[in-house]
Amino acid sequence: MPKLTLAVALGAFASFAGFLFGYDTGYISGCKEMTAFVRVYGQLQSDGSYLLPSSTNSLITSILSVGTCLGALCGSFVGDGLGRRYGIILYILLFFIGVACQTACKSLAGFAIGRVFAGLGVGGCSCVVPIYQAECSPKQIRGIVVSAFQFFITVGLLIAAVVVNATKDRMDASAYQIPIGIQFIWGAIIIAGTLLLPESPRWLLTKNRNDEAKKSLARLLSQNIDSIEVSEQYAEIAANLEHERKMGKASWADCFKGGPGKHRQRVITGMALQALQQLTGINFFMYYGTSFFQSAGISNAFIITIAINVVNMGSTIPGMWAADNIGRRPLMIWGAVGMAVSQIIVAAVGVAIPSDDLSGQKVLVAFSCIYIFFFATSWATLAWVITSEIYPYEIRAKGMSLSTATQWLFNFAIGYATPYLVDTGAGNAGLKTNVFWIWGGCCAFATVFAFFYIPETKGLSLEQIDILFRNSSVLKSAAYRREIMENDLHDDEIVNHDAKNTKARHLEQAKVPGSDSQMELQA
Repeated sequence: MPKLTLAVALGAFASFAGFLFGYDTGYISGCKEMTAFVRVYGQLQSDGSYLLPSSTNSLITSILSVGTCLGALCGSFVGDGLGRRYGIILYILLFFIGVACQTACKSLAGFAIGRVFAGLGVGGCSCVVPIYQAECSPKQIRGIVVSAFQFFITVGLLIAAVVVNATKDRMDASAYQIPIGIQFIWGAIIIAGTLLLPESPRWLLTKNRNDEAKKSLARLLSQNIDSIEVSEQYAEIAANLEHERKMGKASWADCFKGGPGKHRQRVITGMALQALQQLTGINFFMYYGTSFFQSAGISNAFIITIAINVVNMGSTIPGMWAADNIGRRPLMIWGAVGMAVSQIIVAAVGVAIPSDDLSGQKVLVAFSCIYIFFFATSWATLAWVITSEIYPYEIRAKGMSLSTATQWLFNFAIGYATPYLVDTGAGNAGLKTNVFWIWGGCCAFATVFAFFYIPETKGLSLEQIDILFRNSSVLKSAAYRREIMENDLHDDEIVNHDAKNTKARHLEQAKVPGSDSQMELQA
């Protein structure tokens, strides 16, 4: 096995973009409860106090997702046009504009504009970074490298909760300006790390920069450019790319066409997967966790929010390991089952026990943590892994844009609707803990979806995953995956593979894109 030093470094630095995602999601929950923040953006009441109305609460929370959705949709153009690395850097610069506006502006409009620009950066990175990781990671550790993006999201959420807790008692604007302004540091770290990393060899091949692609691949594998490992992987990528080029250049409409490539199935699977990840209810805790625990009668809601984030971060680590050891499919199915049971218990406890009952509060917190555990070990990490690997190269950036934009669209919808669903008073549903019946039902549906739509792709290269989709079904994917691995199938040999033979036969000659030479791939 080749050394994986640079691949691990790539996972760490590129995944730090997930830290922005998590931190930006996490700090707003606590800031909205700060006296200084409410005094600036809230409404003066008749008793002299300030209150953040549901409309302002919804706007501040959900407007980020308008930017993230747009940033994700543009991720295809940016990532394919500028390259994966420089696309990430461009989005970080847009993020900086958003941070500056949120830190300096004292009007609701200015703060909202800042949230949109920050969203553009976060949404674009959440699209381009997993693609970059998937294309640059060796197949043995692709699951853990891509899921590191989710791990850093949880780290960002935790650090946000800690920083907010440290500044919440300040009575001036610095109470919320410090948690917001510190994000300049996080962005600078990402830019510095990304500049040191190689470009995606797959992207370089599409631009006919073949020598650079081979050098990049050699760096990622920590091998000499003439080594067998580099030559084999380079040939496999080239063969798959040539196959896709023969199919013609893909348009946005091609993402929803059927045919042997099953583009429509893959894109719908990715979009539904990201939508259901949001509908499990995770962002209820991330956006409104502090206020929810306060309304449930828990005295120190800020500390409980920190505890929830510690569980979230800690549980992501076994999820990263399990992605490449247990597999995608079983984790997604059983993770959804665990989330559904936990959510339904929280809903039942909220209905049956008064909010001032100490034992009821403990059960509510305990099963909230259990839900977080199941989410972090399955749907949190694997949603990014699966959507980054199931698309063929010709529509990979477009498919990832659509699935990530879907996530942010549902993120927006949930962030905007939740105060109206949970809060009491005129114009609100006043569901309180009854909202967990909705999340529990969505988790139950996610179980069914995972069973029928999530294939097993553990241990396969991106090119072999394309073979699996073209020649197998979801329910038979685990068996066909074993066949691919046992016979070391690659794209150039699938036409005449005999499952009874232990040695696969290579039939096609793969023409290296942009080159007049041809390489015969030999078993």
